Amino acid sequence: MTWQLDLLILALVLICAVATIMARDLLGAAVIFGVYSFLMCLLWAEMGAVDVAFTEATVGAGISTVLFIAAVLRTSRRCKD
Repeated sequence: MTWQLDLLILALVLICAVATIMARDLLGAAVIFGVYSFLMCLLWAEMGAVDVAFTEATVGAGISTVLFIAAVLRTSRRCKD
């Protein structure tokens, strides 16, 4: 059962990575990147690397996502799509 869960999480990580690259909206890309980091946290925890998972959760999914969203919200658009 554990390798099926690993494969499912890995597939979701790949989908989030492609969605982040393909996103046209910066705020959407930042949110999808936060989901990507959270899924990586789950993958690390599933593999038994709890310290790496905790670091990924705090830095990757937490602080980085908040900083990305704050940076996107403080910028203005130059052109209207």
